[in-house]
Parts: sequence; structure tokens; C-alpha cells
Amino acid sequence: MNAITTRDGVPLHAYEWAAIDGPQRGSVVLVHGLGEHLGRYAHVAARLNAKRWRVVGCDLRGHGLSQGPRGDAPERDAFLGDLAQVIDAVRAQSPAGAPLVLLGHSLGGLIAARFVAATQVGVPPAWARDVDALALSSPALDPGLKPAQRALLAVALRLFPHLAVGNGLDANWVSRDERVVAAYRSDPLVHDRVSATVARFAAEAGAEVLAVAARWRLPTLLMWAGADRCVAPAGSAAFAAAAPRSVLQSQAWPGLSHEIFNEPEREQVIDRLLDWLDARFA
Repeated sequence: MNAITTRDGVPLHAYEWAAIDGPQRGSVVLVHGLGEHLGRYAHVAARLNAKRWRVVGCDLRGHGLSQGPRGDAPERDAFLGDLAQVIDAVRAQSPAGAPLVLLGHSLGGLIAARFVAATQVGVPPAWARDVDALALSSPALDPGLKPAQRALLAVALRLFPHLAVGNGLDANWVSRDERVVAAYRSDPLVHDRVSATVARFAAEAGAEVLAVAARWRLPTLLMWAGADRCVAPAGSAAFAAAAPRSVLQSQAWPGLSHEIFNEPEREQVIDRLLDWLDARFA
């Protein structure tokens, strides 16, 4: 996939990992988390490629190799409009009828879930696009903000909505694998910045997803870390309790830290994703 320029002129760095050993089954569009970049998912893409899935995506604006102020967005829903452009590009390069699956982690999981929620009820906004399935990894459906943090966010939105500050996340929280933590700390493309505008999306979008969970219609796999300290596992648990069993498969991974695809049990987690895809797209 070629690089994408957003509607407000921000170049987004694109990734593509091609399927191997036969014709592709479809495309998985990956959406990464806050402060990181899509290059950290090459091992997940490799497993999907081996199952003949093409894996594509872009670094979010203000992240990784994409342009834009670090950790900021021009307005609350900017990531959703950007994702629509990515999906349009993937559809344009795919055979007619080929399945497209959204796979999002953390903030990326929240973006993907909010994107899908727009098509579940009511009149879809201009950026809404249909996809064929959704997979979520520790989505930030509940960012775990305390009342004092929400009050501070309200002040920041009024006074300096685009000033990026430290996001307060500890690198030790991402994984129990010391090698993953060391690589995260030394990665020049990882940052700890977040603006009030992006924090507002993180604070509000989860509730918007949960509000339509009972009417969810899209086949969805939800997996989350039981020992998560980056986002509150309660958000995923609430979605799992509300969404219809006919479309949702869910699994909590007790004891795992936030990045379930980077934990010592990562192969089991990826196997669960692949099994779900095999069952859904036999």
C-alpha cells in the first residue's frame, strides 16, 4: 500500500506485509496504540501472512514515521477520518468481495471499535465504512481516568488543547517480557506524548462504543489483558457482557500485561486470533 495523505495534508507512513503460499484470503488492517508504531507488529503480521492474510496499515498521525505533531490531532475524531482513508485505499487494491478485517490494539482498538460503532446504529457519519469483522487487543474502552484527571483534561481542553504532555504510562506496564520492555524503551519511534484533544477521544469514545454494544451486529473477537495497568480491563469486560453472543467471541487473559501480542504467551494469543479468523472465513 502506498503512503496516504490525510484530507488536511498530513502524510501517513504505510506498511504492507504480503500473504505467502498462495492467493490472499483478504486484508487485515492493523491500528496500533498510543505512542508506538505499526512496525512493532511485524511478528503478528508474519503469522497472519502464513495463513494467507495480507496485513496493511499506517502509523497514526503524530506517531512513528507518519507526520504531524507528536501525540496530537487537529480534532477529536481525526483518527477515524484517517482510518476511513486507509480502508478506502485497501478496498481499492483488493479483489471485489475480499474480506477486510480491522485489528486494533489499545488506543488503536478504541479507534477501530468506535469506527465500527458508527455503522451499528443510526445514521453513519461521513467517515463511516463497512468492514467484515473486528478483532480487538486490550482496547482502551475504559482509559481508567480518575475524577481529578478528568477535571484536569477539561481545563486543558479550554486552555491548550494541542499541547502534548507526558502520557503517564510506564514502559514496564506494556509486557512482562524484559526484552520487549527494553526494546520499547530504546525504540526511537516510540514516544510518550499526548495532547488534550487526543486524550478527549480516549476519554469519551469508549462510552460511545459501550452505548451501542447491546445492538452490535459485526462479528468481533475481543481479547484483553487481565493484569492491564495501561487501560482498565473493566471496559473490555463491560463490552463482553453487553454485546450479543451471536456476534462476539471474547477472552480475558488472566495475568497478562497490556500488550498481549508481546507477552511470553504471545503465540497462544496469536493462535486464538488465527483460529477465530479460520472459523469466520473458512
